[in-house]
Amino acid sequence: MKLKFCLHYNTSWGLSLHVLVRYYRHDGRYRDYNLPMTTMDGDLWTLETAAVESRQHPINAISYCYQVENQEGEVVRREWDLIPRLYSFDGEKDYDFRDAWRDVPVQYHLYSDAYVVSTGRQAREQVHLVQVPLFRRTVIFRVSAPQLQPGESLAVCGNHPALGNWNPSQYIRMVYMGNYEWILSVDILGIQLPIEYKYVVVDEKTSQLKAWEEGWNRTTGDANPADGQVLVLYSNDLHLCEKIWRGAGVVVPVFALRSEHSYGVGDFGDLKRLVDWAAACGMKAIQVLPVNDTTSTHSWTDSHPYNCISAFALHPHYLDLEQMEPLKDERKMNVFRKQRRELNALSYSDYMAVDRVKASYVDEIYQQNSAEVFASVEYMQFFDENAFWLVPYAAFCLLRDHYRTARYTDWGAYAHYDAQAIVDFCKETPDVQKVYYVQFFLHQQLKAASNYAHAKGVFLKGDLPIGVYRDSVETWMHPGLFNMDAQMGTPPDAESHMGQNWGFPTYNWLAFELSDYEWWHQRFHYLEQFFDAIRIDHIVGYFRIWEIPQHALFGTLGHYSPSLPMTEEEITDFGLPFHRELFTQPFINDDILKKIFGIHAQYVKDNILERKAYNLYRLKEAYNTQVKVQAAFANRTDENSLWIRDGLYRLIGNVLFLEDPYRSGMYFPRFRASSQPVFNILSPEEKDAYIRLYHHYYHARHHDYWAHLATLRLRNMLKGTRMLVCGEDLGMLPDCITHVLDEQRILTLEIQTMPKDSEYEFAHLEANAYRSVCTISTHDMAPMRLWWEENPARTQRFYTTMLQKEGKAPQHLPTNIAEEMISRHLYCPSMLCMLSIQDWLSMSMELWAKDIHEERINTPQDAYNPWKYRMNVNIEDLLKATPLNKKIKLLITRSKR
Repeated sequence: MKLKFCLHYNTSWGLSLHVLVRYYRHDGRYRDYNLPMTTMDGDLWTLETAAVESRQHPINAISYCYQVENQEGEVVRREWDLIPRLYSFDGEKDYDFRDAWRDVPVQYHLYSDAYVVSTGRQAREQVHLVQVPLFRRTVIFRVSAPQLQPGESLAVCGNHPALGNWNPSQYIRMVYMGNYEWILSVDILGIQLPIEYKYVVVDEKTSQLKAWEEGWNRTTGDANPADGQVLVLYSNDLHLCEKIWRGAGVVVPVFALRSEHSYGVGDFGDLKRLVDWAAACGMKAIQVLPVNDTTSTHSWTDSHPYNCISAFALHPHYLDLEQMEPLKDERKMNVFRKQRRELNALSYSDYMAVDRVKASYVDEIYQQNSAEVFASVEYMQFFDENAFWLVPYAAFCLLRDHYRTARYTDWGAYAHYDAQAIVDFCKETPDVQKVYYVQFFLHQQLKAASNYAHAKGVFLKGDLPIGVYRDSVETWMHPGLFNMDAQMGTPPDAESHMGQNWGFPTYNWLAFELSDYEWWHQRFHYLEQFFDAIRIDHIVGYFRIWEIPQHALFGTLGHYSPSLPMTEEEITDFGLPFHRELFTQPFINDDILKKIFGIHAQYVKDNILERKAYNLYRLKEAYNTQVKVQAAFANRTDENSLWIRDGLYRLIGNVLFLEDPYRSGMYFPRFRASSQPVFNILSPEEKDAYIRLYHHYYHARHHDYWAHLATLRLRNMLKGTRMLVCGEDLGMLPDCITHVLDEQRILTLEIQTMPKDSEYEFAHLEANAYRSVCTISTHDMAPMRLWWEENPARTQRFYTTMLQKEGKAPQHLPTNIAEEMISRHLYCPSMLCMLSIQDWLSMSMELWAKDIHEERINTPQDAYNPWKYRMNVNIEDLLKATPLNKKIKLLITRSKR
């Protein structure tokens, strides 16, 4: 009953390898052990241990995995364990496990639900315990073979008669364990090792050998098992190229869907209907925006799908009322049918009108059948599985509406979340049942749409927002997981010279680490019920986020977090003598005041500033932050007041350095400080020194630091997920992002008109990596037709260089050029080609929107942008659009997607 583990792994000083062993008993119970390994050279790690069992509780199976720990016992790295190292166990045998470390496999996408669904394979297949025969001396061969196609199996053939003696017809068949795993035991009594061998692919019907494994022959090694010993050789991956899998799909927000059955906004019933169109066109995927509840004020500002008030609750607007039973009161039912016609007649989605109509219908149907629903087995199961988020969410909704604000700090006794108090509140408040009722049906309907898509060979791709709304259930329940005194955003860029402030609190990653990322695992587990792939919004935020202090309104006063701030000595070492007050406080003199405020300079000096020495000024306490300025000018909307207000915003940002809010005496160079008036107070030598330290800080200092943090975070967040993970990696990117995403097998996002190489205006589609998603436009961009008309000079360059056309580019995008642009994307190497519904419809003049401006969903620079886009054609009519549908299917088929 001895166990020996052997693994080659190069470690750094202070790190050690451990084996996490789990012994399974016949009664289903198990015991875990964390066992340290030893090494003599820092490369070959070994462990010998004994499996202790009793007659009353014999061991029938063993599973294990390897991890790296530091001297404090913290886990630094753990091998990929989605596929367990699981073996049957015979207490009369000794086992010798000769292993290799398992990273996330290169063909990880073949394990994803997206691939499984689109190829018609068994979903969520598990590795089963296989009882292979054991002999006096045994070798067990095991290998992962996700490359195999249906109708193929695996075998072993080697240079000894026991393994077929390299005869293609004398191979030894392996046994399937599930989830692409194959195993075989061989009696080696009387055989001297080593033996050379290869895995071979066999046709299950004809038994013909179809392919030999590529590369050098494998070998068993020189270890010769003694009597009663079992040598286990787990070779990880089969050395064989997989059949390239590529797919195409449509991107459309649920709220944008339109059918004859919906009520002024798309719903989960429409999503199910869209599956029919996607399948008819040969598409493999449908991608949606976040579907979480965003209700904060019951106004149009709640239409922003990324302002989630819950990481779990689905938005009530997406409830398909037709899937609910009709009202028994025919008069009321006719009123709702009339309202539906009126809402559907609009070219856009009227958020507040939809909110009123759907809430009224829910009130009526709830009174009619809630008792029957609550008594159902399905509801009780739903409640038991989701109570951990459902109960707090329901209480949040009722308290929000009672106090008429989502700002829970204004909720008196409920300002601070107390689990028992909320349970008591829900027991005493019958209206929480209505919230449970709505979420139950939303869950059922989205799950039904997902199952229907699976049956059609179509997978759903969801969207994970970068943050949560500041006044949300999540921050109320788990304030320690968030930095409530900070905000997420983006630094200034060409599109937004003040940067962006999203208002979401930043994450407290140390708290996530201490809780073993439980909140993230709950989120991904919940999403996996509906989605087979996931888009991670602003994935660069998991490397570093642009953090803006709560007293600031714009991204100009932000900094990257986490980052490595600079000490005064370090700044001085660059050749810039550090003057704390001069460099970190707004620099204000008469010249700057005149330049910014013009005729209002004297007013500002008299009412808003205080004079300092050397003809300098400081802001009065009431105006020394952007938030205070905003409050002071809240009711002043005349032109002169706005001029002064905006000037003060700019003045507050006129600094060279920002002090770290968490570490006194540490500083960040202010982003693009060289464009600020304060930069001109420096001497030429000091300017040169500042530029050098600025470049060091923003372009060299954090490469390894951010790569390490992102690897740790993403690996722990995504642990165990079977969703195909795609990252939205647009904007200002650190150099390390490409390597880290590739290492974690996360698909990148490639947009031809937003190349990641700043040296180019347009990217070459043929250069796209296979592990990527290509698209023409996103919800934050102008769709293809609008993009074509926005900048004629840019369009002309694209027309000439990328499309290789001669002459003047057409003013409006013709359908034939739209088709060519779509075709080029379909033929590119990217694994997925996901195009917006607007771009697919650009190939049909009969179906595209007459006003191209109505096709744009969001303008990121516009904080007041209502998310109201709705398809201009019903799904029912889209299904009847035979010419377009045939064209799309032909393009997808020819491009082998």
